[in-house]
Amino acid sequence: MPKDVFSFRQFDVRQDRCAMKVGTDGVLLGAWAEGGRRILDIGAGTGVVALMMAQRFPDSVVEGVEADGQAACQAAENAHAFAQVAIHHVRLQEWEPGEPYDCMVSNPPFFIDSLKTPNSQRTLARHDVDLSFADILAFAKRHLTHEGVLSVVLPTEVVERFTETAYLSGFRMCRQAMIKTTDRKPFKRQLLAFSKDTSRRFERTEHCLMAADGQRSEWYHDLTKAFYVF
Repeated sequence: MPKDVFSFRQFDVRQDRCAMKVGTDGVLLGAWAEGGRRILDIGAGTGVVALMMAQRFPDSVVEGVEADGQAACQAAENAHAFAQVAIHHVRLQEWEPGEPYDCMVSNPPFFIDSLKTPNSQRTLARHDVDLSFADILAFAKRHLTHEGVLSVVLPTEVVERFTETAYLSGFRMCRQAMIKTTDRKPFKRQLLAFSKDTSRRFERTEHCLMAADGQRSEWYHDLTKAFYVF
């Protein structure tokens, strides 16, 4: 069973009221994504990605939007660790920021056509019933600066669908990190970054989370060492 409190080096994340707990995907995104002066976490959940971005970019203003009331409340409580973080209980489609963002991050719902879970809170967090890829990209098109970057983490099987929607929305992929658990496993998840700035040079990398000896790989360790308590 997941722990009710997940402890990082500089903050704790309480998650007993959140459908989606702290997991590898969110931690990877929070440690990998590009930052900026104004950062938005779309679908903040526990708030872990917003908190990681605040730790990495201490001079930034970090906001998070979360449609689920219980998760938004708990994320706001977790955000007390960093004064520059604010979590808003609001649907992304109804959020009107005062200024554009130069960084957006999202660990979005990715189940599109699959059977819904009886747990409505978990359905909201995992399925695209209230927050589709098109919703995220439409918002980013309106409220992300031209040079800004939208970073997401997705299962490999939905990357093509998200990328096609991004291209149709005027974005181009500028970074791609393909990740597998061990060297012999297929690529299970991908970290992707998109921008409206077509002059950016594309960067693609491949990584394993675990080394042959069963320990965290050098890449994974270096990426997360500022956060995980080893």
